[in-house]
Amino acid sequence: MTFTKERQVTLFKPEGRMDLQGGNALSEQISSIVPNSEQLWVIDLAKVDFMDSSGLVSLVKGLKTARQYSCRLVLCSVAAPVRLVLELTHLDSVFTIYNNYEDVLSIY
Repeated sequence: MTFTKERQVTLFKPEGRMDLQGGNALSEQISSIVPNSEQLWVIDLAKVDFMDSSGLVSLVKGLKTARQYSCRLVLCSVAAPVRLVLELTHLDSVFTIYNNYEDVLSIY
């Protein structure tokens, strides 16, 4: 998992499987952030090839935490298998999803 912070943008880059272990790793990264209002949190899912309910829980917890601190959380580079899980659970309508990280930065 890669984690970088630029300006008011915090980038999370989980890799591999977003199962119990991967979901917990992402949740730990998110909880280690000292949130500032108006911050943008980006979860780049380009290197995630599998997601189960534990991975979904970590995304939803992250979204809840971001909203609690007046931050914004978006997803980008969602691979087809992960997008399918988001669509089946209707979470694709809850999260803002961008094609790639460059698209996110072009908006902000």
